[in-house]
Amino acid sequence: MGPYGHDASIQRGLQGTPDAVVCPDDAQAVADVLRWCYAHGVAVVPRGGGTGLAGGAVPAGGGVVVSVERLNGVRGVLPELGRMHVEAAVTTAHVSRLARENGLMFAPDPGAAASSQIGGNVATNAGGPHAFKYGATGAWVSGLEVALAPGELAWVGSNAPKDVSGYDLIGLLVGSEGTLGIVTAVHLRLHPAPASVLPAVVFVADLDAGQRLLAEILAGPMRPAVLDFVDARGFALAAGGFPGGLPGSDWFAHGRTAPPTFDAPMFLVELDGSHGAVAEQRSELAELLDSYGAQLHVQSDPAAFWRWRDGLNGVIAGVRGGKVSEDICVPTERLADAIRGVYAIGAELSLDACTFGHAGDGIVHATFLVDPSDPDELQRGLQAGRRALKLALELGGSITGEHGVGIVKRDFLGANWDAATLHAHMQIKAALDPKGLLNPGKKDPRGGAGLLRG
Repeated sequence: MGPYGHDASIQRGLQGTPDAVVCPDDAQAVADVLRWCYAHGVAVVPRGGGTGLAGGAVPAGGGVVVSVERLNGVRGVLPELGRMHVEAAVTTAHVSRLARENGLMFAPDPGAAASSQIGGNVATNAGGPHAFKYGATGAWVSGLEVALAPGELAWVGSNAPKDVSGYDLIGLLVGSEGTLGIVTAVHLRLHPAPASVLPAVVFVADLDAGQRLLAEILAGPMRPAVLDFVDARGFALAAGGFPGGLPGSDWFAHGRTAPPTFDAPMFLVELDGSHGAVAEQRSELAELLDSYGAQLHVQSDPAAFWRWRDGLNGVIAGVRGGKVSEDICVPTERLADAIRGVYAIGAELSLDACTFGHAGDGIVHATFLVDPSDPDELQRGLQAGRRALKLALELGGSITGEHGVGIVKRDFLGANWDAATLHAHMQIKAALDPKGLLNPGKKDPRGGAGLLRG
């Protein structure tokens, strides 16, 4: 079945064997396939671009993979109203380009924008760096066309600026990872593009100083569009392609030559708004940084800077040929504790570790470098990933901030829920998928009993 048995989690060895693959030509055909599967008791595994890192599109236990790849039409762009209507397989990059060409913006920017699809972004509520200010995918969705069990095509949402007439079905479906329905089209809200954008980096002396600086920024009136971080080890691994703006200090040399360390993180900041607003924010941030002995290093080539940031994941993975990375999310005041915890896990399991992520949202990509051809090292990497998930829960956080649960994390889902919450979660699933055929085993806090075949 070619690529339909796996998604990007194949690097972990996750792969299934679908009993059949269907690529419907339109939304009604998606509903028709779902109706047939429901009538015959056959599992349905929705699939978008296959870029997911948690195994959400892997056909665990077989079933029918329903790929929406042919639903790639743009149904309408209304720039004067700030709206766009696109089918599920339209890529993130295409949505962003259409918005930009009309003087608008679509801020969610998960990785693999050229191949990730808007339906999959909805399924996982994908975020990215700009989610800090502008929100993840769900904040941009005003309506969904979705195939619901036992095989009906439904429309949820409204073009009214505010509609509280019913339950928040959009909020329920966004992030549901194909376990409650199959998204076939999306109505998006778009924002006016900012007149001025200023990307920059900030190097701080040590992790504790970084934690204090983060707290001050979050408590203040300024709201950067991006507030990311890369620790010293992560930066050292990818420094060769950094476009410029490095401080004239021994920080860079220390990061390059010392053993793995996390003592000198850097923040990736982007300010946006009117020209006057950006100038004012720059002055405010520079004044704040002065009290930390740090400076704002403005990036003269924003396109090159963002290419470097977008490629960070792949560059780090290439150091040893592979990596195990979990997108844990912790309270922002525990970010330093999370970073230290990741390094402790790596040291205990003799693995090179690094961290990067979205500081403003508390998202840490806990990363352990592995040689995927070495079974022992890969297993230690997977063990480290599981420990990172446990660390997130111990710090009062979540096992995922943007990648979803899928297969990889399902045994940890609900680990810190009380009985009433667990019951409510499963009641929602039972109401919308009474036969349990929509992406079975995913988003299930009871853990998955089925084993992967193939």
